[in-house]
Amino acid sequence: MYAYLAVLLGCLLCALWLEPVLRVGVLRQWRRLLLVAVPVVLVFGAWDLLAIAAGHWSFDHGQVLGVWLPGGMPLEELLFFLVVPLCAILGFEAVRTVLDRVRR
Repeated sequence: MYAYLAVLLGCLLCALWLEPVLRVGVLRQWRRLLLVAVPVVLVFGAWDLLAIAAGHWSFDHGQVLGVWLPGGMPLEELLFFLVVPLCAILGFEAVRTVLDRVRR
């Protein structure tokens, strides 16, 4: 139970340490982060809703919290569209930060 949420939290734990340790500055630039997150949530959220409505996509009720958004999407799916881009950006900026330090 709660497997989906546990995976998302694991992803966050694996990526969030990059912010204070490497000082990548992703969370300080929250407007830029929103410019990335909002289109992802809108596009992929709509895609998921269409797939759910068509019966092409479903979620295991035993693996989610049980909080369902309109259209039959679990809360964790919405969180997925926020967590995964955040983790990817943190990882990208961490690599860029380290490479910049190595070049100096």
